[in-house]
Amino acid sequence: MVTFPHAKINLGLSVLGKRPDGYHQIETVFYPITLTDILEIIPSDVPETTLELNGLNVEGPLGNNLCLRAYQVMAEQFRLPPVRIYLYKKIPPGAGLGGGSTDAAYTIRMLRALFHPDIPQEQLSRIAASVGSDCAFFLDDRPMLGTGRGECLEPVSVDLTGFRLMLVKPDISVSTAEAYAGVVPGPSATSLRELMSLAPDQWQSRLKNDFEETIFPKYPQIRRIKEILLSEGAVYASMTGSGSAVYGLFESSTPDPSLFPGCFVWRGE
Repeated sequence: MVTFPHAKINLGLSVLGKRPDGYHQIETVFYPITLTDILEIIPSDVPETTLELNGLNVEGPLGNNLCLRAYQVMAEQFRLPPVRIYLYKKIPPGAGLGGGSTDAAYTIRMLRALFHPDIPQEQLSRIAASVGSDCAFFLDDRPMLGTGRGECLEPVSVDLTGFRLMLVKPDISVSTAEAYAGVVPGPSATSLRELMSLAPDQWQSRLKNDFEETIFPKYPQIRRIKEILLSEGAVYASMTGSGSAVYGLFESSTPDPSLFPGCFVWRGE
């Protein structure tokens, strides 16, 4: 079975406070985009589960990959045979695009389809949330308002059809821990659900990503990418997640990628 785990962008991200469990309380809108990895899972002919990784480089030991973690969590609850997992990375890591989380979520989705199609969706969501805070979002392919640590999801009405998306990631990776270390939690002035009722050309002064306040001073190149996107006609531009990728929404053509030397640039619909 082959699937295409999709990336996401965040439309706004508010860090509201620190939770007793050590996580942060957030509010964000997860929006799926068409940038994907390629994931294949087949039954194995050897007595252990293996992962083969190709494409973009992912730092860290192979054994820490979230696809394997997702398999292990599923195997703890259900009888699973060993499988071979083949992952081709096209979503850059350390970008705030949810690349690891979507791979894990699609692993869970595929394991259910292959071996246990009767697992209820609610149970699958709990399993995904135990693997990673935003994994549960990738079990569904529609915009979601995320609260809690990102695992509490509600459908939200927002549609970017008609806008062209440009995504730019510099040769910088920002870890989630690094991003949270500098942020100052606080209440949000306006709910994101309310802001989603506005047209995207009204978002720029209202829809904020709290991580920008600490990440931009530390990495001026990320700030500069946002400035260029806006100067080139984006109706809205923002860092996604904890960075380092920045996206811009355009009503017409997107800028020339040569404006961003040394960066990963992707142009979606």
